[in-house]
Amino acid sequence: MLYFTRWRALGIILTALVVCLCAVPNFFPEAQVKTWPAWAQRRLVLGLDLQGGSYLLLEVDANYVKKEKLEQVRDDTRKALRDARIGFTGGITIRNDAVEARIAKETDVPAALAKLREVAQPIGGLLGSSAQRDVDVTDAGGGLIRLAVSQPAMIERMRKTIEQSIQIVERRVNELGTVEPLIQRQGTDRILVQVPGLQDPTHLKELLGKTAKMEFRMVDTTASPDQATVPADSERLVSASPPPVPYIVKKQVLVSGSELSDAQPGFDQRTGEAIVSFKFNTSGARKFAQATADNVGQPFAIVLDNKVISAPVIREPITGGQGQISGSFTVQSANDLAILMRAGALPAPLTVVEERTVGPGLGQDSIEKGELAAYVGSILVIVFMLITYRLFGVFANIAVAINVAMIFGLLSLLNATLTLPGIAGIVLTVGIAVDSNVLIYERIREELRGGRNAISAIDAGFKRALATILDSNITTFIAAAVLFYIGTGPVRGFAVTLGIGIITTVFTAFTLTRLIVAAWVRWKRPQTVPI
Repeated sequence: MLYFTRWRALGIILTALVVCLCAVPNFFPEAQVKTWPAWAQRRLVLGLDLQGGSYLLLEVDANYVKKEKLEQVRDDTRKALRDARIGFTGGITIRNDAVEARIAKETDVPAALAKLREVAQPIGGLLGSSAQRDVDVTDAGGGLIRLAVSQPAMIERMRKTIEQSIQIVERRVNELGTVEPLIQRQGTDRILVQVPGLQDPTHLKELLGKTAKMEFRMVDTTASPDQATVPADSERLVSASPPPVPYIVKKQVLVSGSELSDAQPGFDQRTGEAIVSFKFNTSGARKFAQATADNVGQPFAIVLDNKVISAPVIREPITGGQGQISGSFTVQSANDLAILMRAGALPAPLTVVEERTVGPGLGQDSIEKGELAAYVGSILVIVFMLITYRLFGVFANIAVAINVAMIFGLLSLLNATLTLPGIAGIVLTVGIAVDSNVLIYERIREELRGGRNAISAIDAGFKRALATILDSNITTFIAAAVLFYIGTGPVRGFAVTLGIGIITTVFTAFTLTRLIVAAWVRWKRPQTVPI
């Protein structure tokens, strides 16, 4: 156990040195670190509780999700009956959380039921007729057929809505240039957003509060915006910029915002006003080219969240798949619109149900108290080891110091976010690391009392303490893994630092400490052990 080949010893030292060096960027100003090569810029990020920032709890509009699903079922029902040439009376309506269709002829009801049951899809994309369907189709009598969305289908749709919303929220927050935001699901219909360093969440709330449903539609020139009635296939919308100007816009969507591939703010070279340049993907470019070719000389509306941003006249077919939006933008509003267009539309509106702002002063106070706890704990441990184990206590303290440096190095390498519970995990790791050395040293004492000579007792102490240390650290690591898996936010931060600390503790206790002791044994050839 005390014999190390030259290459093995060199490998242990280099491993510890390289991992410790990963923590070096944390000791330099951030502006200076940004001038370094990209691979050398990885550093710890302070969490919300350490540097302050904004905390938002967003709620997905469940009623909107249900309404969207029912409208989809209604459209599918209408299409299915028309394709099957089955007549219905009174239109297809949504009533009492269900879609209702009244078949004109009683003799067509069986065929209509069979056709509408094809509208129902397996929940979660499962295959096979035995899978549970998302729509329950029933005969209510008198030619009335009801299509009700099942509860499991709504739960699944809400889950997918939350997942999609998290991705879009993450893209929008990242576009702001913030550092390491924390965005995760909370409960069944909420999203937690933590942005360290952001002291004013007003701008963030404005970005996250917009659904950003972008559509390109034609303006209905056959109707006047001032008339009382609107054609059935059109609707009245107002402009996004004040004062509100009414438009009659056709409901048919020529191209949707989901087919945009890029959007960037800029300036018009002729007028100098702020604009947003956009580009469609292949499918969107083809649709946009066809729509502009068919409607030369007609105005078309660029609609965002049911408000008209701009309504230019199509002068000629636009075949390049690119265009620009102008509309009395400021530089900030043009940049915000580009962010929303790039990030995509939210599948459902989000509302802020809880908001907190942590000031940098409170975060600094947390850092100072965390540092004080770490210093006091470390000093007490160092003094205890020196008094109890003398020279071997020095070896243990050196190993613990390297252990802590390796923890910070690995956290920096992972670009991890350090929170106050994370600092607690590091302090706890110091105790665990010392505990491993205590087990080894006490085992050495037992071997000495059993009559072994110095070198044999040291070798046996390391060898026989191995199983005990591995057992205790593995059980602690399992606990950390469970905390990481089921925990959120600061709990996960604690689990990460504890888990990494356990790995570095096993490494330092059974390689680094043993290497130091082995080097001392080879140098001194001791007859007694100063322990």
